Amino acid sequence: MKSPSFDDTTKIPLLAMFNKLNALERIKQLDNNTIAGHLGIEYVEVGDDYVIARMPVDHRTHQPFGILHGGASVVLAETVGSIASYLILPEAAHQYAVGLDINANHIRGVKSGWVYGKATPIHIGRTTHVWEIRITTEDGKLVCISRLTMAILSAP
Repeated sequence: MKSPSFDDTTKIPLLAMFNKLNALERIKQLDNNTIAGHLGIEYVEVGDDYVIARMPVDHRTHQPFGILHGGASVVLAETVGSIASYLILPEAAHQYAVGLDINANHIRGVKSGWVYGKATPIHIGRTTHVWEIRITTEDGKLVCISRLTMAILSAP
């Protein structure tokens, strides 16, 4: 069976591809004792064609001048995109997804509150997934836009 591809005109529901029950509850348990957990990243929503997580802008995620550190934005982007790939992989396939490439364009600084990362698929292939992650403030202002490529590997 050929893997689906995504573009601007095609939306294939991710939830239809999820073979996991209670996806949001299960992924909340994955980040204990990880960088995502230490930064306070929380999963908010799993939709038909997206995953959303949020991260606090506070002492853990600030750079020395009191604004959101660009590296923290990249951690949020890779975290939410990685989880989206994880959710798509069939449990019986004995595969896992790892980050292959990520880039980020930082648009505006944020001093406090929460930022939200929304991962949507650009391409879902047999050996790679490509995600666009838009990070916004609580009121929807764009903070960062990122593209993440995941390699799909066979489990040992």
